[in-house]
Amino acid sequence: MSRIGKLPISLPAGVEVKIDDKTNVITVKGKLGELKQKVDSDIKVKVEDGHMILERPTDQKRHKAMHGLYRALLANMVKGVSEGFEIKQQLVGVAYKAEASGQLLTLSLGYSHNLVFEFPSEIKVETVTEKGKDPIITLKSIDKQLLGQVANKIRSYRKPEPYKGKGIRFVGEEVRKKAGKTADK
Repeated sequence: MSRIGKLPISLPAGVEVKIDDKTNVITVKGKLGELKQKVDSDIKVKVEDGHMILERPTDQKRHKAMHGLYRALLANMVKGVSEGFEIKQQLVGVAYKAEASGQLLTLSLGYSHNLVFEFPSEIKVETVTEKGKDPIITLKSIDKQLLGQVANKIRSYRKPEPYKGKGIRFVGEEVRKKAGKTADK
């Protein structure tokens, strides 16, 4: 069996799971919101004793892959509706700024113009700017996939460069620096 797929998903208090057998759509509802995921028709999902269990029909490579994939997706949905997910990014560079107002994020990243990014309604954004420290963007959502996609899009505006380390990086991320041309002499 798949090492990931065979693990049961424990359902915290307040999380409801609905399984539509006809369309094979799993709906997970919790205190923070509701998420839906269509599961491959070969994978069977059951809820027993406060645990969600996934089963596959055979040991084919495709079934093994789908077993682990859908188990991970459903586990992320359960965690999302009960606890939520958070990603923090910091802007490293002179005069790099971030300002959030509602669902808009205005970034000043050293270009001739400011970049304005509009967020989907499922994501909440906050910015913190302290004197003498790098600005920090905090993204919160119940959908892990959407959150990661949006965080990667923001990062793509100014990826960390290897010589000075300037750019947008995740909090705690280590950027390997290269020696410049003068290091040879």
